[in-house]
Amino acid sequence: MEAKRTIREHQVSRRKRDSLIAGLAAVVVLAVAISLQIFWFSSDPSAAEVDALDDAPGVQETPPASPAAIPDPSTADGQVFTGTLATSEGEVGVALDGNLAPQAVAVFKSLADEGFFQGKTCHRLTTAETMGVLQCGSLNGDGAGDPNYQWGPVENTPEDGVYPAGSIAVARGESIDSNGTQFFIVYKDSQITQETGGYTIMGKVTSGLDVVQGIADGGVEGGAQDGPPAVPVTIDSLTLQ
Repeated sequence: MEAKRTIREHQVSRRKRDSLIAGLAAVVVLAVAISLQIFWFSSDPSAAEVDALDDAPGVQETPPASPAAIPDPSTADGQVFTGTLATSEGEVGVALDGNLAPQAVAVFKSLADEGFFQGKTCHRLTTAETMGVLQCGSLNGDGAGDPNYQWGPVENTPEDGVYPAGSIAVARGESIDSNGTQFFIVYKDSQITQETGGYTIMGKVTSGLDVVQGIADGGVEGGAQDGPPAVPVTIDSLTLQ
């Protein structure tokens, strides 16, 4: 009898211990799940992560640090600015149309006048069958957006997602208000996803598209279809009048 009582007491004790361990494990799992959710939503998944899925031109987003003085669209509304994008690989003639995208053109005219693009790079090239773009203007050349310079909304974006060769458009992050200082030149007719709102076409190439095509012909580093161009490209200046 004594032995049976000892066994029963041991079994009861073990069940209590197992229940306690199971309860603690459930609490730990719940805490980890909550922590991961908080991290994911507060970290704001980068546009690079989104673009890895849809292959669209994008900016690696960083949370806005403080508002910047974004030029008023009225400074470009109704005006067409022409000029030259001078690069280490040659000159590209450009025209930015404030009739179609006054906010975007006001921003890029202001940045050009300030000499912002001097020394900046073209950090991304895509050579996929359905999309060919050269992307430039990242603050530090790494594709990340400038947290102090974000604006919106999207203007003049094609509903069918077809961006004709020669289009000059504004790169952005996932949000339609995450435009910044980056732009891309479409060197061949391209189909670009519109799932998150599309990209502002603010102008077109008027000459020198063959310069961009030559960069594309050099391919992407490592033989990929999306990444840094194998031919390094630096912007000497962007002038607009």
